[in-house]
Amino acid sequence: MIIKKTLQKATSVIKPLLLSSACLIVSTVASAQGSNMLTEQEKEQGWQLLFDGKTATQWRNYQQSALSEKWQVIDGALTLTGKGGGDIITKSSYENFELKLDWLISEAGNSGIFIRVDEQEKYVYSRAPEIQILDNERHSDNKNPTHLSGSLYDMISSPANSHKVAGKWNKIRIRLENGHLQVWQNNVKTADITIGSKRWQSLVAKSKFATWQGFGQQTKGFIGLQDHGDVVAFKNIKIKEL
Repeated sequence: MIIKKTLQKATSVIKPLLLSSACLIVSTVASAQGSNMLTEQEKEQGWQLLFDGKTATQWRNYQQSALSEKWQVIDGALTLTGKGGGDIITKSSYENFELKLDWLISEAGNSGIFIRVDEQEKYVYSRAPEIQILDNERHSDNKNPTHLSGSLYDMISSPANSHKVAGKWNKIRIRLENGHLQVWQNNVKTADITIGSKRWQSLVAKSKFATWQGFGQQTKGFIGLQDHGDVVAFKNIKIKEL
């Protein structure tokens, strides 16, 4: 009964947000062909789905073998329905890749996308760089520009023209090749940096990660999605190994 009520509550939050974004979704080529699908061109280019809109079999909780019941598939979106679902990661790890996904955050919500996740420490974020997801207008963490959506968290701030209000679907593209990290949000480049470079080291030294042993130093890892206690949804999660 508790799970049922939780899902009903989450659905009541997510569904209106999805409906309010209908114009945005329909306007894209991929959406015209249906969400959570690969185009023929994407198949030829080597893209693979990390979520098919029906099941979440390619995901598991951090340092666990299974996925929490609080992560549910609702209206074709992989949705964290409430606090306590835990951070999740892909079952496969990646070194050089291009990742695309759409995200939708609830009002005053916070979440994130992690790259090069390993499971050496207690938390998913202990060593993994994060691309921020945030309601930039309402969440209390909006005072620091490097904490706004699309930013390389606590290191590089995203430009204002990459932002959308909560309740709108956002598109993220992350490309990582031989340490060269590039990020786009809503087709606007938000970060371009080489991991381990002098600039990277300088930014890390000025960030909260300055004393975090091993931060960003692994060369391969999982893709992670964050449970920050707020309802968040993901779809069209695709990856291409380079």
